[in-house]
Amino acid sequence: MGAALATLATGSVLTWTLSRDDDPGSGGKSTGSGAPAGSVTVVIGVDAPLSGGMSSMGAGIKNAADLAARTANESGHVPGVNFEIKALDDGADPARGASNAARFVSDEKVLGVVGPLNSGVARTLVAPLAQAGMAVVSPGNTDPVLTLGSDWASGSRSRPYSTYFRTVATDVDQGPFAAGYLHGEAKKTKLYVVDDGGAHGTALSSRFTAAFTRLGGTVVGTEQVDPAERAFEGLATRVRASGADAVYFGGYYDTAAPISQQLKQAGVNVPLMGGDGIFDQQYLTSNPKAEGDLATNIGVPAGESAAGQDFLARYEKAGYPEAAGWYGPYAYDATWSLIEAVKTVVAGNGGTLPGNAREKLPQAVAGLAFDGVTGRVAFDGSGDTVNRRLTVYTVSGGSWTAVRSGSAAAR
Repeated sequence: MGAALATLATGSVLTWTLSRDDDPGSGGKSTGSGAPAGSVTVVIGVDAPLSGGMSSMGAGIKNAADLAARTANESGHVPGVNFEIKALDDGADPARGASNAARFVSDEKVLGVVGPLNSGVARTLVAPLAQAGMAVVSPGNTDPVLTLGSDWASGSRSRPYSTYFRTVATDVDQGPFAAGYLHGEAKKTKLYVVDDGGAHGTALSSRFTAAFTRLGGTVVGTEQVDPAERAFEGLATRVRASGADAVYFGGYYDTAAPISQQLKQAGVNVPLMGGDGIFDQQYLTSNPKAEGDLATNIGVPAGESAAGQDFLARYEKAGYPEAAGWYGPYAYDATWSLIEAVKTVVAGNGGTLPGNAREKLPQAVAGLAFDGVTGRVAFDGSGDTVNRRLTVYTVSGGSWTAVRSGSAAAR
């Protein structure tokens, strides 16, 4: 794995000297082969949970970003430019996200960032990156506040960060899509709502609840839990007493799995439904009682399109030890967005990378439109993806099985 030490040359072109760094997972840099000798190196930061309960998701994000850099280098996609990845572990911890943001900003080699996965981390990472004028493209966080502002739910929408974009649909879309399935197709009418108190969990459950009640459903109980808690016998007792025929959980799989398992162990044989935060293989391996549970997820399965199948084949051929996971394809497209933006900036500067490339990247990202591995990649005026497709999955035979895909309703 290579790393780069940079010096700013006179004039408008950056020159770089390559060195070695063999620890990409802890903040080193990785690069694919095929870089032409003497090329300028651009570093793309990646912020993801590479340790802790969500590390399986984070590893897929990091690897997919690396694959995008390798692909660009081997094909000479941006003539004269070599791409490297600098991955930092946030551990799904907002404090570490803030620290990583400072490290990215202070490293003049980093021109843009892919990530983060978690909405809570995004709230601490995106603001300082935006203040530094750095483009950020997330493959995972779904908090509407990041693109629509803190008053979005009341109908007052204002983009807070002009440098922030994402390749996934948001909780504005995910909650109502889930409610439509649970009430209209699964025929559930009495709901117990639980969330983990985090930015993602509260936004998702709030949006879901509003849509579910508009459809005629009834919320028979609500509760907020500590995401670090693993003993939910009391919650199971309250859900059973409520008469709920389904439980909706806003949060992540490491908390949802023990809730689901302990509900079933207590005789509460109703499905638990969640969002993209529970849609992971780890939810199944840590929860032998998951059968019949439900989850929504952004987009459609990668294997359903030729571009997605090609991505999965190239990922497997590259030999990464971890699976791409659901977020891998979106991380690939997020990384490719920054690569395409660099291409635009270089083309607009006579074929060389300008010294102020970092500040030029956000505008270049905003104007992108290309066909990626997840479908059409382009962004609306708020920085959200225009490709707002979602899928409902159920656990059947120990595996996640798609039961419905479709486009989100108009906002």
